[in-house]
Amino acid sequence: MRSSGAILAICLPVCLLVGVLAGGLSLGLQAQQPAHAGSQMTMPMNMAMGAPAAGKIPPYHKALPKGPLPSTLNPRQFADPRVQAAYAMAAQVRGVLYQQPCYCGCDTEVGHKSLLDCYVGEHASICETCMMEGVFAYRETKAGKTPTQIRAEIEQGKWKSINLNDLLAARTY
Repeated sequence: MRSSGAILAICLPVCLLVGVLAGGLSLGLQAQQPAHAGSQMTMPMNMAMGAPAAGKIPPYHKALPKGPLPSTLNPRQFADPRVQAAYAMAAQVRGVLYQQPCYCGCDTEVGHKSLLDCYVGEHASICETCMMEGVFAYRETKAGKTPTQIRAEIEQGKWKSINLNDLLAARTY
């Protein structure tokens, strides 16, 4: 007879896939809701990836690469104005994002090596963590902080103070 842990390890991925395909699974996934002042942003889907283990710092690059950085996606391809704003900000601070870890778990789930990887593809458009970290990095860069200082603040969780609904009011980026 198998232990309940072994059964869960086998059944959970299958159940998740069936639930996602059926469109009815709600494990941390949030439905689109209207924005209300002061509330946290909700997205069509918030990728509920496994966050890093306590004390583990996800991958990042300590310095810029010798060659060019990859481009972020065009903000205009997204309908949500918060996503547009986050991608527009990311495009301006690609070098900083390249030097930041991402705390959503995308390093283990999809192989990302820094926060910039989230914005090179569509990942950040459906992940509140990536968007909050990106907006935080942008704002701290504009406040004169270095990538190393920003990384220390991200590691401390200061990015969690970002309210993505604030992007609806202030369209300067």
